[in-house]
Amino acid sequence: MPENALKHLGNCIRTARNECGLTQQELADQTGRGLRHIQNIEKGKINPSYEVLSVLIKRLGISADILFDTDIAKTDAEVKHFLGKFMACTEDERQIILKTLDCMAEQFISRHQPETAPQASE
Repeated sequence: MPENALKHLGNCIRTARNECGLTQQELADQTGRGLRHIQNIEKGKINPSYEVLSVLIKRLGISADILFDTDIAKTDAEVKHFLGKFMACTEDERQIILKTLDCMAEQFISRHQPETAPQASE
């Protein structure tokens, strides 16, 4: 894996860890990895195994796509960030999130629609 790709991967892991409010030690403890291992991943010094990435992705609630595609547009990254969090939830929690988002989206969409005048009775 090219060095710049490892640095990108490490930056993504660090950003996601910080967004979760975790220290490197807490992430290491929660994923069963050593502190030095997490530090080396975040610095882009090592190429983590599939097993390690899988555990990190699940704990941090991120999409694997953002780790490997350095050219993701901002919107795509935001959507994939949400999907990662979504996939980290239980099925019941996902249903609650979907219903809540559907309701919110309908409210926003309805604000974009012009109000129609009441039709006169014939």
